Amino acid sequence: MPLRVQKYGGTSVADIHRISRVADRVQKAHEAGDQVVVVLSAMAGVTDKLISLASQAADRPDKRELDVLLATGEQTTAALLAMILKSRGFSARSFLGFQAGIHTDNTPGKARILDIDCKKIKAALEKGNICVVAGFQGADDDGDITTLGRGGSDTSAVAIASSLNADVCEIFTDVDGVYTTDPRICSRAQKISRISYEEMLEMAVLGAKVLQIRSVEFAKKFNVPVHVRSSFNEEEGTMVINESSDMESAVVSGITCDMNEARITLKRVPDQPGISAKVFGPLADAEIMVDMIIQNTRSGGETDLTFTVPKDDFERAREISERVVREIGGEEVLTAMEIAKVSVIGLGMKSHSGVAAVMFKALASENINIRLISTSEIRISCVILEKYAELAVRTLHTAFGLDKKEEAVSD
Repeated sequence: MPLRVQKYGGTSVADIHRISRVADRVQKAHEAGDQVVVVLSAMAGVTDKLISLASQAADRPDKRELDVLLATGEQTTAALLAMILKSRGFSARSFLGFQAGIHTDNTPGKARILDIDCKKIKAALEKGNICVVAGFQGADDDGDITTLGRGGSDTSAVAIASSLNADVCEIFTDVDGVYTTDPRICSRAQKISRISYEEMLEMAVLGAKVLQIRSVEFAKKFNVPVHVRSSFNEEEGTMVINESSDMESAVVSGITCDMNEARITLKRVPDQPGISAKVFGPLADAEIMVDMIIQNTRSGGETDLTFTVPKDDFERAREISERVVREIGGEEVLTAMEIAKVSVIGLGMKSHSGVAAVMFKALASENINIRLISTSEIRISCVILEKYAELAVRTLHTAFGLDKKEEAVSD
C-alpha cells in the first residue's frame, strides 16, 4: 500500500471546522487505499498564547517547563483530529512526539532530532489505523519533552517520512506551492512545479517562509520527496526533489528577500592571524548566527570586518563586538539596521556565466546601491537599503525572465 505522510500547519487546523476539513482530506486518502500518517501543528495563535501565559507565570520561565507547556498545542490538535476520525468510523490513533519515537538532544526550545524509531506507528499502520502525530516535539535521553523550534512540525513530518520510507511527504499550508518570489511583493510571481532540495534550501535560508530550513536539510539528507501544497484547494503544488537534468535549464529559479538582518562593521582592526577567531568566537559562544562576512584590507596592517546577523540578535552582537574591538585594539563599531538582503537562486548558475552582471545592471538601472555581496555555487546575495527591497525584487524578477509563465523557469 502507498504510504503518505501529511503535515498540516496552524492555519489549516485553526478551529474545529478546519480540523474537520483536514479529516475530510485524510479520509479521502485512506479510502483511496493509502496508509496515512498525519503530523499536526498547534492551532494558529495557540503557541503565542502559551508563551504569553508563561511570561505571566514567571519573568524568565524555566525552559524545561516551557517545552512541556508549548507541546500541549500540538497535543490538542492531534487528539481532536483523532476524535473526529473515530467518530466517522475510522480506526485512528494519536501519538505524542516521544510515542512516535522522535529522540532529540536536550536543547530546550530548539532541540535537534538525533534519531527516530517509528515502530509504534508502523504497528498501528499494519492494524489499519490512521496515525495522527503531534508535531514540533520529541523527547531527550532523560525522557523529558523537548520542542524543535518554530516550524518544527515540518521537520517532524519529514523525519517521520524518512523513517517510514514514505512515498511522499505532503506539507499542507496556506500557500499553494513554492513561487519564483513572494507573490505579496511581486504580483507576477509564478508557481514552480518542481524545485531541487539545494535550491529550496537556499530559498529557505534566504527568507522564503514556505518550508522550515531544517526540514529541507532532512529531506535532502534522506531523499524524501516533499510536496508543498495548499490545504484549501485540490491543486497540485510544488515537488521538492533531487536535482534532475532538466532542472539545469533554469539559470535562475527564484528571487528571495530577507529584511531580518542587521549589519555590523569593525573598523581598523589588526590584520593579523587569529583576529577573526577573536571576533567571531564570542559570537558563536553566544549562539549568534553570523551570515555574510566581508573583509576589506587597509594599508598599515589594518582591516575592516563587516558581517550581518539576525535583527533579534543585533543588540547582543553589537555589545560583544564593541567589547572585542576594545580588546584587540580596533577603532570603532559601526552598525546599520535598515538593510535587506536580496538574492537570486538557481541550479543553472553552476554552468552559466553572466548572472552577477545581469543582477548588478538591473539594480543599477533603479539606482539601487549594493552595500555587500556574497555568493555560493547557486546563489548571489546583495545587501541594500531596506527601503529599496521590494523594488529590487520586482526588478530582478523581470530581469531574469521570471515574469513569464513557468516554462521559462523550470520544466
